Amino acid sequence: MLDSTLQDTFDRVLRRNPGEPEFHQAVREVFESLEVVQARHPEYQDHGILMRLCEPERQIIFRVPWVDDEGNVQVNRGFRVEYNSALGPYKGGLRFHPSVNLGIVKFLGFEQIFKNSLTGLPIGGGKGGSDFDPHGRSDGEVMRFCQSFMTEPHRHMGEYTDVPAGDIGVGAREIGYLFGQYKRLTNKYEAGVLTGKGLDWGGSLVRKEATGYGAAIFADEMLKARGKSFEGRRVAVSGSGNVALYAIEKSRQLGGLPITASDSSGYVVDENGIDLEPLQQIKEVERGRIHEYADRRGEGARFVKGGVWDVPADIALPSATQNELDADAARTLVKNGVLAVSEGANMPCTPEAVTVFREAEVAFGPGKAANAGGVATSALEMQQNASRDAWSFEHTEERLTQIMKNIHTTCLETAEDMGRPGDYVLGANVAGFRKVADAMIAFGVI
Repeated sequence: MLDSTLQDTFDRVLRRNPGEPEFHQAVREVFESLEVVQARHPEYQDHGILMRLCEPERQIIFRVPWVDDEGNVQVNRGFRVEYNSALGPYKGGLRFHPSVNLGIVKFLGFEQIFKNSLTGLPIGGGKGGSDFDPHGRSDGEVMRFCQSFMTEPHRHMGEYTDVPAGDIGVGAREIGYLFGQYKRLTNKYEAGVLTGKGLDWGGSLVRKEATGYGAAIFADEMLKARGKSFEGRRVAVSGSGNVALYAIEKSRQLGGLPITASDSSGYVVDENGIDLEPLQQIKEVERGRIHEYADRRGEGARFVKGGVWDVPADIALPSATQNELDADAARTLVKNGVLAVSEGANMPCTPEAVTVFREAEVAFGPGKAANAGGVATSALEMQQNASRDAWSFEHTEERLTQIMKNIHTTCLETAEDMGRPGDYVLGANVAGFRKVADAMIAFGVI
């Protein structure tokens, strides 16, 4: 339950933003951690920080017309929510998926504020995307869509203003087309305006691996805090995009045995451990379906229709999409002895699932902390662009690892200070909030 002040603000958020359940969920999850902060810091209430945080600084909704390969005119809807710039330029990905709507983008942008704050790097929060589905589209169709999409938001972007990156449905191909159109429209080679770029034209090593690596590193830090490790542990991973693939890779490097991967059609279980090379070939090159992995892998691997969380595992890395892991799945994981859950995706666990994990005293790393590695490495890409430099894989991975360790320490110490030792949800929310709130107070009412 929220106290009366927080409940009043939350009720106002609900009234002002009807029909946006994911956004409501994200706001409430943060508010539930802030009662003790409000009591200790009445100045946040005096300056109206909560309501100001819940209202984006700018929301852009625009038409995206384009022509498909058959010559038919298609029309999609584009979004960019520039949420909060108290700590730096807006920073957050673009998602191309049929499920994208304003509420989804606002939830992602709201989460991004606190995630970016936790990295310790000078970046604000934003998010964007479109209900365009790149699956099954030719390169030419994707190019024409991306060029049309960039035509509107480019005027609101810049390395000191708003720096988008990729997300679901937006990989190196899409970033290339988006950057090319930005360059064409602005007559500037402004490498720092988009992250996730190709290595030959301003990109950073480790960027595509960063979110998955970071989620596994965060899980490892949570285990270490309890005197345990990855060594010999069974790891269940959902998804088969960038986050999942590199969560699998880093889990192996840490000594774990990743045994699952999934897509919307079902999941595969490989008792010998997922072989990353054929999985990458199927998902990154051929853009195929997950069952093809089991077909090629043969003995020991099987394809299953349904949810991945029935598979017994010591560590769970949900890395597909929001609200993929519900209370029933959480109870199954707990019954099967899960030790740690680290969110690779944004808000993949429902509130009820999070409650199950917390009550069972499972180490639970919320997305705004556990999957911050992606945006942290995007900020490192911005640093390299600003200095016209390129770092080695080893140096960049070392920076990423240290950032994830620092985030873990910050969450753990903040939870301890708030009287809730080991509560990473509260630690992440409070630590992320306080830094942004203090900057907003310093700037005045703007």
